[in-house]
Amino acid sequence: MKKFNIRKVLDGLTAAAAASSSSSQPCQRPPDSDIVETLCSEHFQLCKTVRHGFPYQPSAMAFDPVQKILAIGTQSGSLRLFGRPGVECYCQHDSAAGVIQLQFLINEGALVSALADDTLHLWNLRQKRPAILHSLKFNKERITFCHLPFQSKWLYVGTERGNVHIVNVESFTLSGYVIMWNKAIELSSKTHPGLIVHISDNPMDEGKLLIGFESGTLVLWDLKSKKGEYRYSYDEAIHSVAWHHEGKQFVCSHSDGSLTIWNVKSPIKPAQIITPHGKLPKDGKKAEPCKPILKVEYRTCKSGDPFIIFSGGLSYDTVGRRPCLTVMHGKTTAVLEMDYPIVDFLTLCETPYPSDFQEPYAVVVLLEKDLVVVDLGQNGYPIFENPYPLDIHESPVTCCEYFADCPVDLIPALYSVGAKQKRQGYSKKEWPINGGNWGLGTQSYPEIIITGHADGSLKFWDASAITLQVLYKMKTSKVFEKSRNKEEKPNTDIVDEDPYAIQIITWCPESRMLCVAGVSAHVIVYKFSRQEVTTEAIQMLEIRLLYEINDLDSPETDQIPSLGAPCQGPNSQTANSQSHPSTSSSSSDGLRDNVPCLKIRSTPLKQGAGYQAEVVIQLVWVNGEPPQQISSLAVNSSYGLLVFGNCNGIAMVDYIQKTVLLNLGTIELYGSNDPYQRQPKSPRKTRQTSGGLCDINEGSTNLDDRCKSPTSGSTSSCNSEDEQKLPNFIERVKIKSRKLSKTVVSDIAKMSRKLSLPTELKPDLELAFRSKTRDQRLNLLLEGTKQLKKNIWSMTSLCTHFFNVKDNSFSRSRSSSVTSIDKESREAITALHFCETYTRKADTCTSPCLWVGTTLGTVLVIVLNLPPGGDQRLTQPVIVSPSGTILRLKGAILRIAFLDTTGSLINPAHEPWREPNVQEEKDDKDKCRKLRPVSVSPSSSQEINETQYAVICSEKQAKVISLPSQNCIYKHNITETSFVLRADIVGLNGSICLACFCANGHIMTFSLPSLRPLLDVNYLPLTDMRIARTFCFTNNGQALYLVSPTEIQRITYSQSTCENLQEMLGELFTPVETPEAPNRGFFKGLFGGGAQSLDREELFGESAAGKPSRSLAQHIPGTGGIEGVKGAASGVAGELARARIALDERGQKLSELEERTAAMLYSADTFSKHAHEMMLKCKDKKWYQF
Repeated sequence: MKKFNIRKVLDGLTAAAAASSSSSQPCQRPPDSDIVETLCSEHFQLCKTVRHGFPYQPSAMAFDPVQKILAIGTQSGSLRLFGRPGVECYCQHDSAAGVIQLQFLINEGALVSALADDTLHLWNLRQKRPAILHSLKFNKERITFCHLPFQSKWLYVGTERGNVHIVNVESFTLSGYVIMWNKAIELSSKTHPGLIVHISDNPMDEGKLLIGFESGTLVLWDLKSKKGEYRYSYDEAIHSVAWHHEGKQFVCSHSDGSLTIWNVKSPIKPAQIITPHGKLPKDGKKAEPCKPILKVEYRTCKSGDPFIIFSGGLSYDTVGRRPCLTVMHGKTTAVLEMDYPIVDFLTLCETPYPSDFQEPYAVVVLLEKDLVVVDLGQNGYPIFENPYPLDIHESPVTCCEYFADCPVDLIPALYSVGAKQKRQGYSKKEWPINGGNWGLGTQSYPEIIITGHADGSLKFWDASAITLQVLYKMKTSKVFEKSRNKEEKPNTDIVDEDPYAIQIITWCPESRMLCVAGVSAHVIVYKFSRQEVTTEAIQMLEIRLLYEINDLDSPETDQIPSLGAPCQGPNSQTANSQSHPSTSSSSSDGLRDNVPCLKIRSTPLKQGAGYQAEVVIQLVWVNGEPPQQISSLAVNSSYGLLVFGNCNGIAMVDYIQKTVLLNLGTIELYGSNDPYQRQPKSPRKTRQTSGGLCDINEGSTNLDDRCKSPTSGSTSSCNSEDEQKLPNFIERVKIKSRKLSKTVVSDIAKMSRKLSLPTELKPDLELAFRSKTRDQRLNLLLEGTKQLKKNIWSMTSLCTHFFNVKDNSFSRSRSSSVTSIDKESREAITALHFCETYTRKADTCTSPCLWVGTTLGTVLVIVLNLPPGGDQRLTQPVIVSPSGTILRLKGAILRIAFLDTTGSLINPAHEPWREPNVQEEKDDKDKCRKLRPVSVSPSSSQEINETQYAVICSEKQAKVISLPSQNCIYKHNITETSFVLRADIVGLNGSICLACFCANGHIMTFSLPSLRPLLDVNYLPLTDMRIARTFCFTNNGQALYLVSPTEIQRITYSQSTCENLQEMLGELFTPVETPEAPNRGFFKGLFGGGAQSLDREELFGESAAGKPSRSLAQHIPGTGGIEGVKGAASGVAGELARARIALDERGQKLSELEERTAAMLYSADTFSKHAHEMMLKCKDKKWYQF
């Protein structure tokens, strides 16, 4: 007997499972083709390129006055550095702790960041991608304040315990020199003074350090003698301190809204107490307390009064007043209101030296959601026009689209119309933050980003060469009536607020046609025009789209029942979807009915140059139920058609003739070919399942039953079954209602509008119904349906719908146990694609059609019969008919595209853009008609024997189907445990590929048509629905998503772009000479009185201060050491430039020394001559003569 080996059995099962779950396999033998796939895995690499927008949740700011670079830190540990417009950089701390303070090493190309986790980091900015050189982690004390004097390598660090530590920024190590809080205050206070809120050195004496404690105590510490020289005390807590440049006075801001000005040598009481916004009582007592002044700066001018600038300090009775920045200059006080709370502000001055007149010229104000720069040099203090793309979040972003390689004339056209929208009143000076240099971009193709916002606005951005600049803004809400007061709200229960929010954007760059779908179930079609027009009345279409949902059984296999003759089983689905203008606001039972969510503007609308509304389409309420939000949208400028769908069904609009062509529930699209068992189920027998799909383990239904079509399982043919059921069906109709004859004409007219019957057949059908009995009407309806087989769905489906409307016994009554799960289980339309391809297996020529994808993985094809162009297109209707083609995939359909026989992407037909508001000449019109790139009808199309390929991607898998045979030649299971959020067919390196982003964070690309995996990177897990809503791919290996509510992150998956990215990025650090130090004058230099220098190395070095405590802080080497060396030595030219600057500075210092020496020699010689003359004069005098 042969021995049984369980290991071999397990190995065999494993191999079989691996073979069955192979990720990419051909469904059938691929036909012989000449398609050569040029893309390979070496062409792909994923990396971040640049981040645009306002830093989310900012917390700190710093400015380098020599390099003209601005740095902003956030609560999530990110850094954003800004130079001249187009020079930006994004960095991220690994710990993601909030940034509490930033300090530039001025003109050194370095930055120190202090984080909330008590860590200091030294960033090297001499490279295009800054990196951390050193880190220092404090273990026992929490960092509260840092100060780095100009041209010093010693950083003062204040802590929560009130101590001051000193760090060498070159080695990033602690000094043994420590200022303890108890030694600083000595006996001036009996309690702990609190944490340190301020550290600064005297502008005229670097050896004197001013330390501010939270409790209101200040200490002027003598670094050399290691003791407190003066101590100042005030009753209110201190928030900030600022020096006068002469070092004789300083000003403090306090928690009661007051400012105290102190003389350095008078510590007993302040020289002056000011409460700028406090009300002074008549009896001369202390002013009423105000809100805290969080920060104050004291800036002096040579020719004029000093500036005292502070934030906060408003009176408590100013309820509802916006945050303010106050500028006190001489006797004038200006209060500048801001739109958001102030986080920080900095004064930009002409000199980096604190001992000189600062000459302030601007104030940079960092707000919670904006960055404002105020011009101090002009009357009224106007603001500078911000050139950075920081207003992406002006209204919250709800969706965005990315278009690369657009027509070259598109960006100039958008810029020209957008230039007319610019506001006036800005400062006339140039933007003061202008450091760095632009990169050498190698990408020359135009890129455009469109963002849709919660207030219904859209913004077009020029995104070429990793920059971002706004081109054009538009508001879709202009076409609607706005409520005059807050109590008047739109008639919508879909959203509580933001009824105009944009959900979907569809744009054709070639024809410049734009369609947007809003959250209130509305669609607006726009045309681009360079001329301003006034629209007297906006065209509007109202569509009634609703059907009741039954429980569904979804087949789990990919096989579809064969499409037989039209037949109808007992499991038909009731649908109620009509299209007509609303005539009433409520139904007979008092429910809201035929009412749109928004009211169209009734007065003339002046539309400026740019995008102008052509037609507005709205879904209306039906029997008290609000319309469902639109889930998919497509437009074709060549066909003149617009189509959209939601979880109820699909609607198609001819926006040229302003008519509704198609208005069907999703189930009606199938006709008799519905692959699902849509049987009404009693809640007592089977349980309701989420998603509308039956559970696999349900005992009442097995897998085989679910996979059967409604017509399967019968020994007789569909036709014979119909013949048996028809007499019984007619008898039931006779008994039901005598009112049928009165309403049948209107119902048929409605159905004819819905199904877009040919115009010439509608009167005949209506007349025939009027002249016949009920039985004859039914027979006539059967005969008429056979004649219109090409234009309407199956006869049985039409009859069943017709009688179900009038006969409740044929439709499923809604049980009280049916809950909102029904709404979620509806089969929604998720993908729409216009194209010219084969619609049936037997087709020998291509024809215009629409491919429709649903949430249940079904793809259906609708044939479009278009009239000829020219005047006939304006009068003859577009005929819409089913093709009978049904394809199936696992998961909801996301993307549909088509390839030609060579594997190239077939773009949908489009018309070139023409100015719509200009009367064209007759010759031009005839020329345009001849150039119309659309087939008139399937019958007039030329026979094409070339094979095409349909690429269909769902949430779970992708398929490539050969047309017209409809054979699946390639299939790839993209994911089993997750689902695809976004899929796009994009061009790269002269070829195309399928790019997918999954909910588990994987970004994948596949070759076409073979669906061979090319890239699979675990990049970004889905942590926020904002990412899923905004992630999009585009051509040339570009992609983007909204990384935060205020920032757009752009990435690339192209190897060539990653290689060229270093050259494309701008440079933050540029060699700049340090400004000359202020001239102290001869007498100050000879007898003292100028700024006193300090040899900090002698005080803080290890030889003098000793070694620090090892447990106090831990040094962590940075990851950018090698990169920092490369950045510092970036080339021979850079080295020579730096050496030349160093030599120039040394030569200037030597020349200054020579001048001072010559001046001293001259002074000594003069003094010697005067002394000799005095000696000769007094030589012969007696003592009594003096």
